[in-house]
Amino acid sequence: VPLQASGGGLVQPGGSLRLSCVASGFTLDAYAIGWFRQAPGKEREGVSCINTSRRSTFYADSVKGRVTISKDSAKNTLHLQMNSLKPEDTAVYYCAADSRTYYSCTYFLRNGMNNWGKGTQVTVSS
Repeated sequence: VPLQASGGGLVQPGGSLRLSCVASGFTLDAYAIGWFRQAPGKEREGVSCINTSRRSTFYADSVKGRVTISKDSAKNTLHLQMNSLKPEDTAVYYCAADSRTYYSCTYFLRNGMNNWGKGTQVTVSS
């Protein structure tokens, strides 16, 4: 399940970034999809998830109110708009998808998904 994330970079604290993840060979609408991140020396963290089958969108407490996940079905692309970025948001961000849509977003953000794309580095620093 090819997934390609992009849009990372270096941004100052308080700045914004929009990450994108293009899916090829499958339809995002049929999957639960999400964003995860991993900072150096830390465990992977689930950031946000959309599960259309369960009509649910979920955000980790660490990003709630600052991040918006969205899906462009026509372009088969997942986005993550990140605002008011903090140094602690620095990490490699990964998009992921999972066909087991009977699981909740809470489950996926805790346990991960079964298809992963390559990550994109986000660095928040002055």
